[in-house]
Amino acid sequence: MADKRDYYEILGVSKTATESEIKSAFRKKAKECHPDLHPGDKAKEAQFKELNEAAEILSDADKRAKYDQFGHAAFDPSMGGQDPFAGGGFGGFGDFGDILGQMFGGGFGGFGGGQSRNGPIPGDDLRYNLTITFEEAAFGVEKEITIPREEVCDTCHGSGAKPGTEPVTCKTCHGTGQVRTQQSTILGSFTSTRPCTNCKGTGKVISDPCADCRGAGRVRKNLKKTVKIPAGIDNGQSLCLRGMGNAGHRGGPAGDLYVTINVRPHKQFTRKGFDLYLEMPISYTMAALGGSLTVPTLKESVKYQIPAGTQTGSTYRLREQGIQRLNANGKGDLLVTVSVEVPKHLTDEQKKLLEQLSESFGESGEGRNGKKGFGRSGSSKK
Repeated sequence: MADKRDYYEILGVSKTATESEIKSAFRKKAKECHPDLHPGDKAKEAQFKELNEAAEILSDADKRAKYDQFGHAAFDPSMGGQDPFAGGGFGGFGDFGDILGQMFGGGFGGFGGGQSRNGPIPGDDLRYNLTITFEEAAFGVEKEITIPREEVCDTCHGSGAKPGTEPVTCKTCHGTGQVRTQQSTILGSFTSTRPCTNCKGTGKVISDPCADCRGAGRVRKNLKKTVKIPAGIDNGQSLCLRGMGNAGHRGGPAGDLYVTINVRPHKQFTRKGFDLYLEMPISYTMAALGGSLTVPTLKESVKYQIPAGTQTGSTYRLREQGIQRLNANGKGDLLVTVSVEVPKHLTDEQKKLLEQLSESFGESGEGRNGKKGFGRSGSSKK
């Protein structure tokens, strides 16, 4: 009993929750962990049993009152309590069995006594990683992909039985997919339910299986699909193609196909949201005098007027030269950050011209050589 979690915590409701709130919480959580949707997942099965136990206690006014007063000890036989499921196993869930029946066509195991294992089961979702270029992501593109998936067998149409035959009702479980065993102890009579091993919980037995799918009702095939990538999609985003996943069981709907986009980096541009960022070098003279700068974009180059006196690190915004907004009108901007390139190799004539320019600014040769520093200025004042 010490390891049991609080029933209110399991259902995610407060201690003042009404009966209708408890049923609503149960219905929501049952959809997430019902074992029919997670075949073979023992963790989900245990979670579902825990959920059912909490709902059974809290939906009964008398049991809930005892639980609120004594906690789990109220139902611990070793402490004088009474097992709330004695004599009925997990088959006496009343309204909760009806809820499960509405959601899944029956219960799991003995939860409600239904036959959900005979009902439709949705197919699994599939995932596919697709790599595209930076430009393809910006402008959109169509790509053909090949997906291996499970499809309904064309020969038996999903029944798993040889054409002309059909599955028959299991004689062991009489079509329920479950078998019950009853055990008498000093504490009372206990009923347990487990999947039928003869039909593997389906309630049906295939005596003469289909030769193509070997009784599975599904076959492995490659699906070729043209995927339309919308303009503006970003790295890591996914497209959902409904019904393109694995086929369902016993008439259940097919799963979905999720295509995750991987975008190759660009040599010049960096993307943030729908804006593009570009670093461009400009000449020393253009920085000083200003001029028309030819700026590359994803489509074609455009002219931008650089003002005189531009400093390294200055950033200029080119409106509507970025990425198309995904499924919307308009584009982001292009932000261009400039860096001034200082020439490393000058001719004698170029050096003379720069010296004349320096003198026109009132700079001495000593200052140009970096010899006139703060230290010398300070000492001259003494």
